[in-house]
Amino acid sequence: MAEITHWADVIADEVLAKGKKHLVATGITPSGHIHIGNMREVVTADVAFRALEDKDAEAEFIYIADTYDPLRKVYPFLDESYEEHVGKPLSEIPCPCGKHKNYSEHFLEPFLAALEHLGIHPKVYRADELYKEGVYVEAIKQALLKKDEIAAILQKKSGKTPVDTWNPFNPICNDCGKVNTTTVTGFDIDAETVDYECSCASKGTVPMKGGGKLTWRVDWPARWKALGVTVEPFGKDHASRGGSYDTGVAIAKEIFGYEAPHPIVYEWIMLGKKGAMSSSTGVVVSISDMLKVVPPEILRYLIIRTKPEKHIRFDPALPLLTLVDEFERLHSSDKATDYDKRMIELSHAAGLCHTDIPFKHMTTIYQVAAGDFDKIMNIVKRAGYDVSNEKCIRELVENVGKWLDMYAPDNAKFSVQEELPVSTSQLNDFQRAFLSSFSTILDKSGELNGEDYHNLVYSAKEAGTELNTMIADSLNVAAASFEVNPKELFKAIYVSVLGQPSGPKAGWFLSSLEKDFLAMRFKEAAEYKP
Repeated sequence: MAEITHWADVIADEVLAKGKKHLVATGITPSGHIHIGNMREVVTADVAFRALEDKDAEAEFIYIADTYDPLRKVYPFLDESYEEHVGKPLSEIPCPCGKHKNYSEHFLEPFLAALEHLGIHPKVYRADELYKEGVYVEAIKQALLKKDEIAAILQKKSGKTPVDTWNPFNPICNDCGKVNTTTVTGFDIDAETVDYECSCASKGTVPMKGGGKLTWRVDWPARWKALGVTVEPFGKDHASRGGSYDTGVAIAKEIFGYEAPHPIVYEWIMLGKKGAMSSSTGVVVSISDMLKVVPPEILRYLIIRTKPEKHIRFDPALPLLTLVDEFERLHSSDKATDYDKRMIELSHAAGLCHTDIPFKHMTTIYQVAAGDFDKIMNIVKRAGYDVSNEKCIRELVENVGKWLDMYAPDNAKFSVQEELPVSTSQLNDFQRAFLSSFSTILDKSGELNGEDYHNLVYSAKEAGTELNTMIADSLNVAAASFEVNPKELFKAIYVSVLGQPSGPKAGWFLSSLEKDFLAMRFKEAAEYKP
């Protein structure tokens, strides 16, 4: 069978066929909460960059925050006071919470912190700073001088004819501060200024250096040229025929004399059954929130395991535990293929914590210990896990606590009852006999692990075993005369300890509790007569 190559390495090979030196770029407009859907772009860029580095390319990785884009509307998460700021560049709008430099930093700051947590370390650029520093001045000049040529490209590629007043540069009005309500009336190449009229009735002149921005379809190829971008992932909306990449390729080549970067087109991340994530519609799970509930390598794995052109369906409730299980199995498997090992390698990054405690097991341990870290550590030690890196364990504990609080369904939650639950009164004679016998065996046993508990419970089915014989003696019947249904045994356990008929994986659950406590509780339950 032919060996499968990971998609990141395939991309790296394609890119290296064009040259040895590359700059991988990614960028997002910080107009709202930057969510997991956005993360696909950044992680895709990061693994492409890492794959290039692994092949000894001269590679750089940058992130451009589109902070000079205008606020499009008053989003659901904003109050009505932002109505007056619609149309202004994000970097020039007040912060929603009052704690950041401006609107864009309010959303950008936690996103950049999340990137650090994910082991992603690009050089960060802010579009407003690039414009104000004059990085785009030469591109603005060329765009103004070749306005008609650009309009012809847009018409040819997109099939849409720009309106007569269209211009590749949008001045920022000196009076109202908006960038989407102005019309260019003239420009001076030598003085590097642009004249405009605004719908607010203002007229004026702005410098090309920071006085406005290029329209998106021109800004993008101008950025490629100005920064030297050679590789860039982007969403499928930009990749459609006549879309912004299509027009960008032509504008880059014909107007700026630059070859468009190698494209990596990605599909959307769908939030459960709610559809594609979008800040503007409020269908989001922010990266910051997700990093509160799951280790960062799991989020990387979510992206890395799927080819960019395939959509990802993400559900932070129980399906998230399935994803974590899948990652942990691959991580610990001694039969992992080279492809699996490559996925795990790309999921990890310098500085990321990893512990051998399964996430799902920690959801049990956490609830048994009621979130008490010292009790959690005692259980972890008793279970035989590596406890040398307390920082990693503490991070996992925090993740699990937040997941239980924010996303876990009710049927995944439980609490150990301090007193014998009154519901044990409903146990039948067979269940009582089982609990009494189980208690006696636990009293004289050494420490048991999860597998030991699992096997002990199931031994009740096997004629001749100690537990089976003790149950028969307790009921004063022949062992062959009764049939054991393990579901009834587990129900008796959960009712006795949790006061409910079901619970977490029994082996892990029982091994997380003190053996002496279990022996006493099962004895009490067996003898309870209301």
